[in-house]
Amino acid sequence: QVHLVESGGGLVQAGGSLRLSCVASGRTSGAMAWFRQAPGKERENVAAINRLGSNLYYRDSVKGRFTISRDNAKNTLYLQMNSLKPEDTAVYYCAASPLTIAELPDRYDYWGQGTQVTVSS
Repeated sequence: QVHLVESGGGLVQAGGSLRLSCVASGRTSGAMAWFRQAPGKERENVAAINRLGSNLYYRDSVKGRFTISRDNAKNTLYLQMNSLKPEDTAVYYCAASPLTIAELPDRYDYWGQGTQVTVSS
């Protein structure tokens, strides 16, 4: 069993930065990812990373602005978000999968409770 707890969300102006963290209790041997869900929209994969950090996925709209990383010694996943835009506003979720790398939400078995990110224009 893996328990995930996110932190680092908040209110920021457009162009600003936030760093999300996700601490896992229990070993996460597979991929981890950040998803987000805005009101009235489907949950979407923002970024994913394999255990070694050698295989990364980013959705097109965040490439060049967001960076996903993980510290396996600390069981912690990060998402550095720069140049934030109002369209980045959503609840951000951390997720863990037993697979090496995965994009779709149904490939992830464990989820955090989410942290709100709000970007004002």
